[in-house]
Amino acid sequence: MKSWNDKLALKWAQVSPAMLPFADVATTELPLGRLLRLSLFQVSVAMAVVLLNGTLNRVMIVELGVPSAVVGLMISLPLLFAPFRALIGFRSDNHRTALGWRRAPFIWFGSLLQFGGLAIMPFAIILLSGDSIGPAWVGVTGAALAFLLVGIGLHTTQTAGIALATDIASASNRPRVVAFLYVMLLIGTVVSSLAFGALLSAFSQLRLIQVVQGAAVVTIVLNVIALWKQEARGRLPALADGEASDFFAAWHDYAEAPGARRTLIAIGFGTAAFSMQDILLEPYGGEVLGFTVGETTALTGMLAAGTLAGFAVAANQLTRGNDTYRIAALGVLVGLIAFPTVLLAGATDSGLLFRIGTVLIGFGTGLFSVGSLTAAMAIATRGGNGMALGAWGAVTATAAGLAIAFSGAIRDTVSALAHAGDLGAAFQSAAAGYNVVYLIELMLLFATLVAIGPLVGRGRLERRHATTRFGIAEFPG
Repeated sequence: MKSWNDKLALKWAQVSPAMLPFADVATTELPLGRLLRLSLFQVSVAMAVVLLNGTLNRVMIVELGVPSAVVGLMISLPLLFAPFRALIGFRSDNHRTALGWRRAPFIWFGSLLQFGGLAIMPFAIILLSGDSIGPAWVGVTGAALAFLLVGIGLHTTQTAGIALATDIASASNRPRVVAFLYVMLLIGTVVSSLAFGALLSAFSQLRLIQVVQGAAVVTIVLNVIALWKQEARGRLPALADGEASDFFAAWHDYAEAPGARRTLIAIGFGTAAFSMQDILLEPYGGEVLGFTVGETTALTGMLAAGTLAGFAVAANQLTRGNDTYRIAALGVLVGLIAFPTVLLAGATDSGLLFRIGTVLIGFGTGLFSVGSLTAAMAIATRGGNGMALGAWGAVTATAAGLAIAFSGAIRDTVSALAHAGDLGAAFQSAAAGYNVVYLIELMLLFATLVAIGPLVGRGRLERRHATTRFGIAEFPG
């Protein structure tokens, strides 16, 4: 046996590092072990995202009977804070402490906010469902506070954590480090969705409290391990005179660039189209197709896998110098196939079609996200990449937040009218409210194509820059 193990180890040693994923991400200043430890903050962020956007919205709507409009409002609260990530990054760039740390305080306080929000969240959700003798406003207020705390915490932790990773990494290796961190986020999403699905397979309110509060404890443990001895103490460079006042001038330059406004409009429509289903996908599987909590939670992992595949295809196409707007439009076209597939799954009671549609939604989202972000980055002038990322992030976060909030209200309104018989016999089904939302998403996708159409051809990358590609490695975490 020992001889066989020695031969196997010898064979592995002969494998070229180029054949191993992210084998070249490690450097002297950032060894792979240290990077793996630092990336644990992405796992904690993934856990929070799976809970907020996946597991809890299904539990609240199906098991606890919370109206979709209220759930949509709660889920949208963390997303609406996302535009402030630019401010968090700016503050962490210039923050000064007595110990000489910049990023560590933001990661730590972000972790505490995540912990606090998750700690009170299960009790707030149970109160929100009406299963209490207290006033209703206590549940609404508590749930809103819990979701907001988690949202602020995960955005703060992720922004400062990625900034810390880029501080440690060399300039030439930063894209690979960012890629590694983002892939860890997707891996954490898949693992978390499977773990939460297994833990909540036998649902009860007590089990819900145990799982969510357990996630709060795991969040603190992971982030402390990730942060331990990562940031060196040191003095900070002084802020250049007038640096902060250049923001409005940079925004004016960006917004007035040719095609900028149409690009941002297309990004807003496309993001809203792919985001309206975020809080309805799992409840749809549970209410219409009869999926268990574990089966619907696994859908989040399928969505993440499809998104990762979309990133990979988009990166390959950009490497070949293909048009960024055409890649984004391809993602929209995939969405035009994905949503009818989900509708057909409900009509035919097919779980397989529903899972295929879920993967296609993720795949279209990945193509559209990379293509649209690359197009937005290409508009930046005078090295204004930060402004381009800020504009893209503000539009996508606002569009996603509003889309999620409205989707829940639309689903509730249509379902109530259908149940009362006001929409006719054809709409008297559990899927009526969901179907209307999916049809609206299809219309938004067509509107996105109308906005992108005149821009196709402007975003072709020159082949001589193919080595400076913008794919997964450059996609912001």
